[in-house]
Amino acid sequence: MSKPKFAMYWAAACGGCEIAVLNTNEKILDVDANFDVVFWPVAMDAKYKDVEAMADQSILLTLFNGAIRNDENEHIAHLLRKKSQILVAFGACATQGGIPGLANLSSTPSMVDTAFTTLSTDNPDDLRPQTKYTIPEGEITIPTLYPAVKSLDQVVKVDYYMPGCPPESHQIAAVIDLVVQVLQGKAQLPPTGAVIGAGNSSVCEECTRTRNEKKIAKFTRIQDFKPDPDVCLLEQGILCCGAATRSGCGAVCPKAAVPCVGCYGATDDSPDHGARLLNAVASVIDSRDPVEVEKILDGIPDPAGMFYRFGMPGSLLRASKAAWEDKG
Repeated sequence: MSKPKFAMYWAAACGGCEIAVLNTNEKILDVDANFDVVFWPVAMDAKYKDVEAMADQSILLTLFNGAIRNDENEHIAHLLRKKSQILVAFGACATQGGIPGLANLSSTPSMVDTAFTTLSTDNPDDLRPQTKYTIPEGEITIPTLYPAVKSLDQVVKVDYYMPGCPPESHQIAAVIDLVVQVLQGKAQLPPTGAVIGAGNSSVCEECTRTRNEKKIAKFTRIQDFKPDPDVCLLEQGILCCGAATRSGCGAVCPKAAVPCVGCYGATDDSPDHGARLLNAVASVIDSRDPVEVEKILDGIPDPAGMFYRFGMPGSLLRASKAAWEDKG
């Protein structure tokens, strides 16, 4: 009998999710042993037309990483949804919108202007990318940017969510093991819509640092002082997102004296990760005086980028007024 088919695709992403899969080391051999890898652009030569020629639902499992930034991303999302039995939103960009989603704070023209006019860009003719351009050989095209980045489930139905930037390799290995056991009839898949490859508590529950009563009088950037290696980073005035972020990573960042940035997304009891983070920060500020509170909060240099670093498109906010107006 032929092996079940496997696919992996990246949309608006950095490539870290592919590296995380390869970092499962010998576990990647289990994928090859149990699946026929039919589409994985970063690892093999495959064309969109090859996928289009496949029978509907002929791919058993697709890991889709990256956000939906342009019309090509959305086209392939619909194509892979049609061809796949199980579609997994893989990584923070697919599950929440990720880092690309911070562009939702600006209009598309202003974002493009920034990209093509900064000091590091050599563009003496002030050119901008065109979606269509005619040359002697014919017309060439590039994807059209959308006014706002979307998470994968905002364009197609998603069966499972696997968070992380990128997902931790040991969690990927555990999911591979589960899928292999399912194929062998030794296990069952979780309910559709479940979060896989992650925990059910917060990063703080995995962190080994000592936690006491938190009272913050000042926020400090980690490069400005040497933090105590044993005490909760948030108690030391370093903005750490662990209290509102889903567990599963093993708290690798706080253990290395680096604050959690929230890449695993919100815990089960929170509909909006950024709002939950903001609430967590507000609850530990050691003042009730509005002027003093504002001064303390001024220690957070980029609140939007901090609280919605990975989840702007999937949040209740979705995008700024500039992006919505650009949509019209």
